[in-house]
Amino acid sequence: MKTLCSLAMAASLSAVALTGAFAVEPNEMLQDPALEARAREVSQHLRCVQCQNETIDESNAQIARDMRILVRQHIMNGDTNEEIIEYMVSRYGDYVLLKPRFQANTLILWFGPFVVLLVGGFVVARRMRAASNTAAAAPLSDEERAAIGSVLPPGDDER
Repeated sequence: MKTLCSLAMAASLSAVALTGAFAVEPNEMLQDPALEARAREVSQHLRCVQCQNETIDESNAQIARDMRILVRQHIMNGDTNEEIIEYMVSRYGDYVLLKPRFQANTLILWFGPFVVLLVGGFVVARRMRAASNTAAAAPLSDEERAAIGSVLPPGDDER
């Protein structure tokens, strides 16, 4: 019985792996394999505006379905990949791009992680330097030793 359950589980996992993570429905697909490949290529650059970090091919959201259909309509109209992406950006904004463009309003996206890394390294270096300065304290003076000796019980002077 365990073997049968294991085989059934392996078969279902294989079926899921073979179908991929695409949410494209058969009725959305183009008949021409070359045009469908172009649609998939364009879709890999476009983010589902509802799901945030999924391509429109991976998302099951209704808006992603509408976007997939729009891409395929533009392909059928003879638009280039760049024209389709520009149309989608004009309709949904720069947010629709999975990889943001390098422009003035996206500089923080491109350089922000490096700035955070540099600031973090600076903070760690300062803390380490401060810790090493406090560890190298001056030796006790005679008055300090006498004060400590008066607090310690007799016989503990040898520490």
